[in-house]
Amino acid sequence: MSLLEFQNVSFYDDDKIILKNILVSIEKDDFISIVGPSGSGKSTFLKLCSHLISPTNGNIIFKGKNFTDYSPTELRKSIAYCFQTPYLFGDTVMENINFPFFIRNVKIDHQKVNDLFPMFHMTTDYLNKNTKNLSGGEKQRIALIRSLLFKPEILLLDEITSALDVENAKTVENVIASLNNEGITILWITHNLEQSRRYANKLLTIENSEVRSLEVLK
Repeated sequence: MSLLEFQNVSFYDDDKIILKNILVSIEKDDFISIVGPSGSGKSTFLKLCSHLISPTNGNIIFKGKNFTDYSPTELRKSIAYCFQTPYLFGDTVMENINFPFFIRNVKIDHQKVNDLFPMFHMTTDYLNKNTKNLSGGEKQRIALIRSLLFKPEILLLDEITSALDVENAKTVENVIASLNNEGITILWITHNLEQSRRYANKLLTIENSEVRSLEVLK
């Protein structure tokens, strides 16, 4: 049984077709790179995967059940989305790190926090920093840490290294690859063709609102 399956899914924005008749099966432990021209529907595909938007037609199945059978909150605890432009709320990094614990009504696990920051070449001194004073790359890494405090079953990544320098991009790539090795299913939009093939086992190409191919790499 597929972990996540799109069954003839289409999405329209008013009368404009954004995605058309998407048939895709995503297996547990997949690392799928998603490529294609700008405006082809890649980000919309990830938004559908995370139930941020609902399909106009068709069904999305997660672990054998239709998305409509889950509450959005329940789904988003299992399927995490990191946007190309990271969104941090509140005034401090600490508020963002506290949030995943708060919504689950559990005490903050300081060991988890202490373990994650060094993985992204950051120190816990960042916890006291104002989010407004962070660079784009720092915000992106904080958003990733926030998503990984409770490991999701599926991690959706929308060009998350676009604001990072080469060194930090490589750091993030290595972390994501290790998470995949630990059993997290990865869907990653990238325009970097070398990056798209470096770790992925499948390459999903979306063009003109449709799936052009799903290539098995390894």
